[in-house]
Amino acid sequence: MYDLGDIVEMKKPHACQTNRWEIIRMGMDIKIRCLNCQHIVMMPRREFDKKMKKVLAKKED
Repeated sequence: MYDLGDIVEMKKPHACQTNRWEIIRMGMDIKIRCLNCQHIVMMPRREFDKKMKKVLAKKED
């Protein structure tokens, strides 16, 4: 699955043409930050599960 600090790929690319996002908050809602332009998006977990394609990198311990 995914966890706080993981880098994920979404199904659709962001407007800045990058598709790498970092998970910065988890709960009922999930907050992700674009790694290119630093834009932050918050969405319900159910919507995030539908839009996420795969986990690219796990958080470094």
